[in-house]
Amino acid sequence: MPLIRSTQVSRRALLAGLAGGAAVMALPISALAAAAANPVFRHGVASGDPDASSVVLWTRITAGAPADVQWELATSPDFATILKSGTVATDASRDYTVKALATGLPAGGTFYYRFRAGRAVSPVGRTRTLPEGRLDRLGIALASCSNYAFGFFNAYDAIARDPAIDFVLHTGDYIYEYGGKDGWGETVAATIGRAHAPTHEIVTLADYRTRHAQYKTDAGAQAMHAHHTLLGCWDDHESANNPWTGGAQNHQPATEGDWATRRAASIRAYYEWMPVREPEWLAVKGRTRMQFWRAYSFGDLALLHTLETRHTARAEQIDYMDYAARIVDDASAERFRNDVLGAPNRPLISPELEADLSAALSRSVRDGQPWRVIGCPMVIGRLIVPDLAKLGVLPDPFPKLAAAKSKEELARLAADPHVSLAWRGRWGLPDYTDAWGGYPWAREQFYALSRKAGAGDLVFLSGDSHSFWTNDLADAQGRPAGIEFGTAGISSPGDFMDSGFGPEMSRTLDKAYADHMPEVIWTDNMHQGYVRVEFGRETGTASFVAVSTVLSREYATKVIRTDAFRREGAAVRLG
Repeated sequence: MPLIRSTQVSRRALLAGLAGGAAVMALPISALAAAAANPVFRHGVASGDPDASSVVLWTRITAGAPADVQWELATSPDFATILKSGTVATDASRDYTVKALATGLPAGGTFYYRFRAGRAVSPVGRTRTLPEGRLDRLGIALASCSNYAFGFFNAYDAIARDPAIDFVLHTGDYIYEYGGKDGWGETVAATIGRAHAPTHEIVTLADYRTRHAQYKTDAGAQAMHAHHTLLGCWDDHESANNPWTGGAQNHQPATEGDWATRRAASIRAYYEWMPVREPEWLAVKGRTRMQFWRAYSFGDLALLHTLETRHTARAEQIDYMDYAARIVDDASAERFRNDVLGAPNRPLISPELEADLSAALSRSVRDGQPWRVIGCPMVIGRLIVPDLAKLGVLPDPFPKLAAAKSKEELARLAADPHVSLAWRGRWGLPDYTDAWGGYPWAREQFYALSRKAGAGDLVFLSGDSHSFWTNDLADAQGRPAGIEFGTAGISSPGDFMDSGFGPEMSRTLDKAYADHMPEVIWTDNMHQGYVRVEFGRETGTASFVAVSTVLSREYATKVIRTDAFRREGAAVRLG
């Protein structure tokens, strides 16, 4: 494919209208390119969290005093006819961010918006409302895991140019909290000039604001937000690695203070810097910012429901190291799987989310929508590590473990990916306990909820893992539970590659997972990119789009795999 430069904006990125399919007028290249050079609106513009009659518009001004910012929304990019307008006051208390809810809009419309602060005019953005009535096609870009330190957000730029995309679903890890010379990714950052700001791990409100601001200076991020409407949910790194309701793996109270205070700061900054509805803008009143999940209805074609799995219900993760000494044979491994990992009442989602999800799924089935899609922050597929030592892929870990003479030596071995992965494979354990695999009771509850709603035919669009996935899902009794497409990171590296296995072994591990994990049809941890998922009336396709590099702004894209899926009675099938 020809080389793409992320500083250019392609007219091909502008899509046909959702309902009618007529071509829309291209945004002027200069309007988007101005974002990087605009001293007042240097963080660009964004829109998101739509319904059929309204959408959130966002920007941020660089200012030193309170200001009134005007917004305008029009039916064409030349703003010949202003459809809606308003004024938002902003100041330091909201970090000079601006959010407006544009209401009273026609369903399924395409609109253009901009902001004014004094004489300064923002770049132009394009946005959409959700369609109503008959809809024959929907294109969604699935994105996740954009780490500034690891590289340029070229996949965002590619999404901006993709003519098949109608909306962007971002399933989390929009920012990362790490920092400092030993922070994850900082070695790469030093070679490409992408060090995190602030330079330390972010903990305070000021820290989180600064990090969000940095991420929105990336040219690819600005292009994506200006071209497409965002449907978002969060995962862990918007706050800290592997959080649960009472803490996080990457939060140390002795040096970083109270977890609830840090979490509140991260959520406040997220709502300031992202185009998401405030609780008072929701149809359901009385919700908090922490209760961040949404139901989007795309005419008579599809329901998309996002999940919140971090801050409202999640039980603490199981740490293999706490139990490793007790797992000595197949029987003890089975007890661990059943009694520890599989213990009842270890939730991931809250009762309020369960109620909303059940109602939305039931309504979708009743209304005859063919597709029910779950925006899932983590992979839900059953990823039980195969016995890689027995397969001859990795060395037997037990001679090294048996020879260890101290707890410190055991801890070092546990940190060795060759040893730890082979150990998990020997005992038939999930690859990660932070994903759904560490919460099998919660996964079965989820599947039971969907079956009760008549929706055992879900399409999961999942993030977090830094790998591409095509998974064919089933519950513990082997009953079909839907299908799953997972996306690689926008810039975060695949786990096998990041763990030092190298390209050849990483590909071998990918193949072993696909060959020996029953639910995994295909996986790839070698690339960064996104998944383009296109829904028709009875069939769809998932295209896995990889970028050639994240270490330079110059890149090419390639579709490395396409999977078809279809409606089949009350089920959804691959192929």
